[in-house]
Amino acid sequence: MFYEVKIKDHIRVPPKFIGEEVKKSVLKSLNEKYEGYISKDLGIVVSVSGVGDIREGVIIPGDGAAYYDTDFNLIVFKPELQEVLLGNVTDITDFGVFFNIGAIDGMIHISQTMDDHVSVNKSGSLAGKSGKSLKVNDKCRARVIAVSYKDVNNPKIGLTMRQPWLGSLKWIDESRKKESKKEKE
Repeated sequence: MFYEVKIKDHIRVPPKFIGEEVKKSVLKSLNEKYEGYISKDLGIVVSVSGVGDIREGVIIPGDGAAYYDTDFNLIVFKPELQEVLLGNVTDITDFGVFFNIGAIDGMIHISQTMDDHVSVNKSGSLAGKSGKSLKVNDKCRARVIAVSYKDVNNPKIGLTMRQPWLGSLKWIDESRKKESKKEKE
């Protein structure tokens, strides 16, 4: 889930930004410090969405930089267990599918791709005995089943598509058409 979070920090504005408008130089420094930052509490910082109050700055002798107490907003992505996400298949391997969900890639183990016997084709796609297939760039819907920040610089997100109304959007459309056909009969 994406969130907007309000933060307060004592931000260092390096000498190269001094001389610009204070708000612009603080925003540049915030972007350098926070974009791509990952923590278990915040999640993955996507961007700085705005700068609020900037209090009077202090220059520390010998450093040359200015320091400002600042309020600002961050856009963060923090995956939640059981959350359903829309994304694209970016890679298919012998052990599973890598799935881009915007801020990060998640992984779907091959056993979690579909309710079927699955095999990896030489063309780099997954095929099930039922005729379902999955290939790179397919748009899919998946559910978060595991989130790990054990290595904070490389969080892991485990996903599944083995539940109703999950999987390739093509599969979901086919299921809807079959259901509406049954209802008409």
